[in-house]
Amino acid sequence: MEANGSGFRRILLLALCVSGIWSAYIYQGVLQETLSTKRFGPDEKRFEHLAFLNLAQSVVCLVWSYIMIKLWSNTGNGGAPWWTYWSAGITNTIGPAMGIEALKYISYPAQVLAKSSKMIPVMLMGTLVYGIRYTFPEYICTFLVAGGVALFALLKTSSKTISKLAHPNAPLGYALCFLNLAFDGFTNATQDSIASRYPKTEAWDIMLGMNLWGTIYNMVYMFGLPQGMGFEAYQFCKQHPEAAWDILKYCLCGAVGQNFIFMTISNFGSLANTTITTTRKFVSIVVSSVMSGNPLSLKQWGCVSMVFGGLSYQIFLKWSKSKRVEKKKQKS
Repeated sequence: MEANGSGFRRILLLALCVSGIWSAYIYQGVLQETLSTKRFGPDEKRFEHLAFLNLAQSVVCLVWSYIMIKLWSNTGNGGAPWWTYWSAGITNTIGPAMGIEALKYISYPAQVLAKSSKMIPVMLMGTLVYGIRYTFPEYICTFLVAGGVALFALLKTSSKTISKLAHPNAPLGYALCFLNLAFDGFTNATQDSIASRYPKTEAWDIMLGMNLWGTIYNMVYMFGLPQGMGFEAYQFCKQHPEAAWDILKYCLCGAVGQNFIFMTISNFGSLANTTITTTRKFVSIVVSSVMSGNPLSLKQWGCVSMVFGGLSYQIFLKWSKSKRVEKKKQKS
């Protein structure tokens, strides 16, 4: 009976994690699309300062992680020092800024698809730089994802979707997304290096360190440089409280979503988290198409299916590999 009760509690916890990640990030996607396409106030002005979202997100997540550490963390003094995150903080500031800026040039579904192809630069760098040989099924996954994104980019976007964009320019939008992925790759590698050097580092410590440097860099960029748009963004929010409220909700969604991601990884592992976040991206595209008026053609839905088919196959390969490793451990 106790085992059944424990299993039921794990199912409830998993359901909580899935609903938390889905609701937080799907709603954040809706807000992100709203802020990039909506015209606010009687003067019908666009919020052109999308990089300001990164500063706001960094500040909110910095405060959030500090509160979580004070409430729940048991790390003590064994975690990584705050200054070790300075280099990852740079790429973590530049990368997401490029991803958000891409929404001026391509639609939200196109951005989500492009950012789902993270495996492509990883395998490319692994093959060219490190001489890593991948299996045939892994190349199939990459072919499906790369082919789906490429075909989606080549197909004609509806005039209704294009009319919502601030500055329609597909090549520039996709280029920004792929640069975002490249910077994310460096960020993830640096975070892994820090975690291996300081094993007692917890997720909240990483979140605090990353967002501390993110806040510093974004503050310098937005308010310290001559071309900085921080004051203009502040004035826009002051004149259009609806935009300021959307930005606050966007940031809170990011902080809450991070909370559920950490909970998922610590209780169910990274594979479960990858599965949840991948399906969330597909649902985000469906929500954008239905609710936000970004209609996709039948051919575009075919491209979406190709991409998420490849991602799903990749998840299956990882699951199969983990099962084989478990069997080997049991035999030994």
